[in-house]
Amino acid sequence: MSDDEFRTEEDSLGEMRVPADAYWGAQTQRAVENFPISEETFGRRFVRALGVVKKSAALANDDLDLVESEKVEAIVEAADEVIAGEHDDQFPVDVFQTGSGTSSNMNANEVIANRASEIYGAEVGSRTIHPNDHVNYGQSSNDVIPTAMHVASLEAVEKDVLPALETLADALGEKADEFDDVVKTGRTHLQDATPITLGQEFSGYRTQIEKGIERVENVRPHLSELALGGTAVGTGLNTHPEFPAKAAEYISEETGVEFREADNHFEAQAAHDAMSEAHGALRTVAGSLNKIANDLRLLASGPRNGLGEIDQPENQPGSSIMPGKINPVVAEAVNQVHKQVVGNDAAVSAGAAEGQIDLNLYKPVLANDFLQSARLISNGSEVFAEKFVAKLEADREHCAERVQQSMALATALNPAIGYDKASKVAKQAMAEGKTIKEVVVAEGYLSEDEADEVLDPAKMTERVILGDE
Repeated sequence: MSDDEFRTEEDSLGEMRVPADAYWGAQTQRAVENFPISEETFGRRFVRALGVVKKSAALANDDLDLVESEKVEAIVEAADEVIAGEHDDQFPVDVFQTGSGTSSNMNANEVIANRASEIYGAEVGSRTIHPNDHVNYGQSSNDVIPTAMHVASLEAVEKDVLPALETLADALGEKADEFDDVVKTGRTHLQDATPITLGQEFSGYRTQIEKGIERVENVRPHLSELALGGTAVGTGLNTHPEFPAKAAEYISEETGVEFREADNHFEAQAAHDAMSEAHGALRTVAGSLNKIANDLRLLASGPRNGLGEIDQPENQPGSSIMPGKINPVVAEAVNQVHKQVVGNDAAVSAGAAEGQIDLNLYKPVLANDFLQSARLISNGSEVFAEKFVAKLEADREHCAERVQQSMALATALNPAIGYDKASKVAKQAMAEGKTIKEVVVAEGYLSEDEADEVLDPAKMTERVILGDE
């Protein structure tokens, strides 16, 4: 690149050449050159959160007469552009960087300061609006980054994860109603068990997701606490005592999500147990998705040599060599989401437990992995609901046929002829390739009418009180 494609900016270490069309400055450029590690940068949720924090901090500082109102107006306008996603390409810093996230905080400070200077009528790079003295006034990377972590994470939970899980719960509930009258063989240990309806199985899946929603909702109180105002180590040095609460109010107003000042700023910066707790809820939900996806893959296995109790959607050809093969591709994608979330949980839980003395130094990876898990669960749940669950059909004829062949029907004989005789009937039926009904009638234990009454699979799916007439 020629010299006219760069401009010179400086920081406390000296001058740096920065791309002429970039809003970032010297510290961001140093980070770009120091951390060519993963080629992975922070995504939309986190960049938006940085903009929200900087806008809210500026408004709080304006209320407290700490930064000139005209400069605050320019900072707010620039931050609004960051919030809206207009400058996402101006955040090039690798996720794997200094553990405090200072590089990303300064990236936000420099981008907003340079854009605000431009809005103010000054040149980019002039520092007319200063990244430290104005945009970062009363703040430290050590409180800004954990605040952005919580803002981004709770917004992701409220606006992405919970709505997506509700969509999936609704789709499973609709299938529970649709399949309520489909009697089939239950299975425990992957072996035939007493009859159940397909609707009852799907009601279990729906409830599993509903309880997952409750688990995710339970993380709100701790993620809503914000570290902002603690500055370097939690003491609040160089910030106004009213700043934290005012900034939290503005953050709540901007996001539509309730946030508040941390109960203890030392805990909020030195430990990130809230992130570990919240990601644990995501991991549990991912496990629920995995279990449901696995079950549906099994129930749809076949189409001729598997369980074949449900018909899966034909989303795409399943093989490059086997004509006509259809695979449960969406369910398999959900299985893979689970594995990635489990991996992220290992990183989040390990990182949250680390750090030394007054600062946890795993902030960037905690934020990135949490937001990736939230995004995967959200998108995965939506796709699972729309492209797989909603398109499932029951093979009613096959379910009815197979339930009559189940050896587990003998369980219903226990009250009528006793466990020992029922066991003998089951073994004989298995050995002779007959149904339970055929053997129990042939052996004279029950008449045909009595057998029909006792061995009605549909009745076995209903809870009854023994001895009640």
